[in-house]
Amino acid sequence: MVNLGGVIAANGNSQKKTFHNINKISMSHHVLTVDYKDPSAPSKLEVSLRSSGFALIKNHPISRELIDRAYEEWESFFNNKNKFNYVFNKKTQDGYFPFLTENAKNSSVKDLKEFYHYYPWGRLPSRLSESTITLYNDLVNLSIELLQWIESSCPAHIKKNFSAPLKSMIRGSQSNLFRIIHYPPLGKNADKKALRAAPHEDINLITVLLAGSEPGLQAMDTNGKWHDISCDKNMLVVNSGDMLSMASNNYYPSTTHRVINPQKSKNVSRYSMPLFLHPKDSVVLNETHTARSYLDERLKEIGLK
Repeated sequence: MVNLGGVIAANGNSQKKTFHNINKISMSHHVLTVDYKDPSAPSKLEVSLRSSGFALIKNHPISRELIDRAYEEWESFFNNKNKFNYVFNKKTQDGYFPFLTENAKNSSVKDLKEFYHYYPWGRLPSRLSESTITLYNDLVNLSIELLQWIESSCPAHIKKNFSAPLKSMIRGSQSNLFRIIHYPPLGKNADKKALRAAPHEDINLITVLLAGSEPGLQAMDTNGKWHDISCDKNMLVVNSGDMLSMASNNYYPSTTHRVINPQKSKNVSRYSMPLFLHPKDSVVLNETHTARSYLDERLKEIGLK
């Protein structure tokens, strides 16, 4: 259990807050480790996301063998110059994003990473297809189940904020994104101000992350202190994103997190595979945004559009 400190109003919704303040106001108490097979898992997941924006899932149903195979295949992809044959399309956002492409919101410094965006309708190298497609489908199905857990345990007065049931928001979505990330070893000429991933919040409803191949993921508490998030290969990391925070009127925090640079003695590649669960484009998040309008706004802010 990770203690992230800080406290919010006892019922989590007694004060209206603007969305852009939520990432520093609402994170409180603990990141729980939730046993997927525990009958009380749905309520524990909901509590952990409500209090910290993060949770760890153990005994999950995603095949370890499949995860390892996918990591091996993508490591080979990133180490091959043929990756440049799949450079991303700004309009569709699928494909390969070269090193130093993305920056965090409000940052002019590019992150020290390269990555690939896979959508079921998008491009995918044929030699990677079977493992990646299977893993994508398994992660989407699990993410939908976890979203249903959240809704089943969510207080009735919070559900009233949803423009539609969470399950309905994602039905037929074409925006669920599988991002395969490679953080190369730090070069001698790397920008001293740059991180592997600068502090940011996720755009989507929830993120389900296959634990990174190396440590580095950290989450910020309400006092501005950073805390390590487990990279145990047998666990999944789940966190709530901006869209769930917006849809719930800030009840579920979209917590600031980052990936720090390695120590010189451990300067090796790091790989990570998050699945970002997105609602349909037309879903209304709040009075200001639909899912599509918010996604477009954020993609421009981080330099991808």
